[in-house]
Amino acid sequence: MAQSIVKEFTKGLWAEVPPFRLVLGLCPVLAVTKSVENGIGMGIATTFVLVCSNFLVSLLRDIIPAKVRIACFIVIIATFVTVVELMMQAYTYPLFLKLGIFIPLIVVNCIVLGRAEAFASKNPPHMAIADGLGMGIGFTLSLGALGAVRECLGDGTILGNPVFGPDFQPFTFMVEAPGAFVCLGLLLCLMNLIGKK
Repeated sequence: MAQSIVKEFTKGLWAEVPPFRLVLGLCPVLAVTKSVENGIGMGIATTFVLVCSNFLVSLLRDIIPAKVRIACFIVIIATFVTVVELMMQAYTYPLFLKLGIFIPLIVVNCIVLGRAEAFASKNPPHMAIADGLGMGIGFTLSLGALGAVRECLGDGTILGNPVFGPDFQPFTFMVEAPGAFVCLGLLLCLMNLIGKK
């Protein structure tokens, strides 16, 4: 049993990391990763929603009627998104303002709903928690890495601290929408190269 829990947890860290392997949840990936802080903040919020919704969906999987399962999953997910939104407003208000509309949009993030439908609704709670935690951490690391590259090249900083000398000319293209696509493509390429070796 411990082996299967570890397997479910670790698959989200490399084999099925959401943005790079499953190519899911790209709206927040591309929109909020202008900085490391934004990427990690969105990743942690999504991880909380993933773990809690997976757990509750798994607990209720035998009670929820098949005909209304998606609607029930969305209600469960929306509940935890509301909790995250209120907690961020209370404790991390500047980050909440930066992430804006993308926090409520976690409700329709295909990673969260996809894991509820494909995994949590078919497995016991301990497996659903392991799956949600692994996928969430993989998603957070992905957003953090993408944010680091974009912030470093686009602003010349990491977490607001200068990385290059005063003569550095930032590639402002990297903190714009097209730069997000280019950076995502380069990171996808790098992961594929590493995966082949």
